[in-house]
Amino acid sequence: MIVPERRSWWHLVFRYRGTELERTRFRLAAVAVVAVFVTILEERHDWHPNLTPLPFTLVGIALGIFLGFRNNASYDRWWEGRKLWGALVNTSRTFTRQVLTLVGQQPGGERPDERELAELRRKLVYRTIAFAHALRHSLRDERDEAELEKLLSPAEIVQLRAEANRPFALSQGSAELLREAWRRGWIHPQHLAVLEGSLKELTDVQGGCERIKSTPLPFSYTTLIHRITAGYCYALPFGVVDSVGIYTPFVVTIVAYAFFGLDAVGDEIEMPFGRDPNDLALRSICRNIELQLRQRLGEKDLPPPLEPQDEILD
Repeated sequence: MIVPERRSWWHLVFRYRGTELERTRFRLAAVAVVAVFVTILEERHDWHPNLTPLPFTLVGIALGIFLGFRNNASYDRWWEGRKLWGALVNTSRTFTRQVLTLVGQQPGGERPDERELAELRRKLVYRTIAFAHALRHSLRDERDEAELEKLLSPAEIVQLRAEANRPFALSQGSAELLREAWRRGWIHPQHLAVLEGSLKELTDVQGGCERIKSTPLPFSYTTLIHRITAGYCYALPFGVVDSVGIYTPFVVTIVAYAFFGLDAVGDEIEMPFGRDPNDLALRSICRNIELQLRQRLGEKDLPPPLEPQDEILD
């Protein structure tokens, strides 16, 4: 995710890195070449395509509406992804607080061994952190184990390697730990339902993210928008050259920049969990979850929050 420093308005106007120009520069250059070619034919060889701007005006209005609808749909997916990861942060905090306050000696029950109790709490909190990392890996099609190895035992890492859905396996393991703690009398039956509710919320977040990842916008709709945008921009010089003359390349490039830019923005934010500059900063969110949850355990040797690199936060 781009986290820009406070800069002047002119800096934003002329910024290149991380903007739609990175994705559309070759398309714009091709349209400009076509516009220059048509202008030369018109000015030097007296060639007139005899097209009026009216069809392009009508198609341009419709195309703008279509691009607006598609970008709204793409932004809804991006924003829903951000809300889901915000819910993951909150649920992780809630579950950690519940583990540290509800799991332990119960009224009238035997006093548990403090070391065993602390180890159980640590395991549950660490598995919650590992769940966030594993979900990020799953959404980005990564299989990195370096972060998980710091949170799970070697035996658990070996078990995870055989799992097709690592986040689900981690939440299942957490549920089994809670059941064992309940069996030993460390969790009140009413509190067990509360803890299970938090695990359910984590599963709901995972399901929502997987739905966004596995269900892109309809392919036929996306290709239709691409084709209409390309056809309109490349045909536009033929429709305006009689009206604007030698200014055709400039006018066409400006119009093409608007349409190609909107098209590119919709493409980029449609899948919010990737590694594009404008995708969500999932690694930073996971690091914040790890930092805050380990701090609740009283740990001091904590990883620092991630900082933007060249104004991009991963």
